[in-house]
Amino acid sequence: MEHEAEVVGVGAGSAPSGDVPAVILSARGEYVPIFVSGDQARSIGMALEGEPFDRPLTHDLLVDILTEFGGAIDRVRVDDLRDGTFYAKVDAERYDDGEPERFVFDARPSDALALAVRVDCPIVVTDEVIDEAGRPPDSIRFDDDGPSEER
Repeated sequence: MEHEAEVVGVGAGSAPSGDVPAVILSARGEYVPIFVSGDQARSIGMALEGEPFDRPLTHDLLVDILTEFGGAIDRVRVDDLRDGTFYAKVDAERYDDGEPERFVFDARPSDALALAVRVDCPIVVTDEVIDEAGRPPDSIRFDDDGPSEER
């Protein structure tokens, strides 16, 4: 089963090597931290805050190109977690002579989420991912620097 999720923040999570940037999703009453690179965290965080960039980033460029060719991103899915690695898909469509043509693209979750916050499309997460990676809301604290996992 899939559950609609929302990005509640970008912050730091605990890992054996130290704090790592993470995007925090809220789904099914739990938080799902997804570790990302520092660049991806900044890109997602700035898009969430509506802060413009001087020049388009790769995700902005992809959205612009897709739109120019008559396509749209319908939703993104975080649909698998294997050996500590999250997997995602981007569902898109374009219209040809009034008929929808649907596409599914494999994506890194960080890229999928960066696209989702830019186009304001639904984000869904599967039960299997939440069961394995979900954390109770009280395990993540929010402060001025964003969310972080309680230690």
